[in-house]
Amino acid sequence: MTIAGSDPSGGAGIQADLKTFHQFGVYGEAAITLLTVQNTIGVRRVECLAPDLVAQQIQAVLEDIPPDAIKLGALGNVAIIEAVAAALADLTAPLVIDPVMVSKHGAPLMDTDAIASFKRLLLPLAFLITPNLPEALALTGEDDPKAAALALAQNGARAALIKGGHAVGKRSDDLLLYNDWTEFPQERIATRHTHGTGCTLSAAITAELAKSVDLRDAIANAKAFVTEAIRTAPGLGHGSGPLNHFAN
Repeated sequence: MTIAGSDPSGGAGIQADLKTFHQFGVYGEAAITLLTVQNTIGVRRVECLAPDLVAQQIQAVLEDIPPDAIKLGALGNVAIIEAVAAALADLTAPLVIDPVMVSKHGAPLMDTDAIASFKRLLLPLAFLITPNLPEALALTGEDDPKAAALALAQNGARAALIKGGHAVGKRSDDLLLYNDWTEFPQERIATRHTHGTGCTLSAAITAELAKSVDLRDAIANAKAFVTEAIRTAPGLGHGSGPLNHFAN
């Protein structure tokens, strides 16, 4: 299940998550938290849904077809964070949190005053959190990946994957803290078509966890998929285009 925002251009958010779930052979369910007006060029509008409507979507799924793994994406504001945390309070399935704060184009997708509530209510529920470097800095005040991962673990996350896509240079290595340290080396692919990479990666990890794949293997498989999806991106749109969600 994905609990996230909607991208009408199909490259990120709920749309990317469901495409990824399908490609990984799992049945996808979704609860929408916010609506965006966006395409590959930019985001024009963001509208958060009523918190009770978000909670009711989640409850409808949990009481009928309970998922084997859940991911969180864009949540928008404090009220939605509180509603989601309450709805997932008794969760036993692994929860993957992609702390989406800013869109690829720089549009805010989480209120700045929501960070404290996010850390207090959702981090203790997280099996895995997958921030990029700017998100890790916003959540922890740490710009060093190891220090950020340790801070997230101290705040309750069982595992933290610090993504290196925003690092400067030819590499975009990821770092996982899960009992001990695991590095996932990655050469950077020179392309502007990276819309939805974070959503796709976290959705792929969630799909693998739903199939009871070990976390490290789930991340490795997800990264292999995302790398191929970036390498074979179809080149759609006039800006930062979507990945190839048909990638092997």
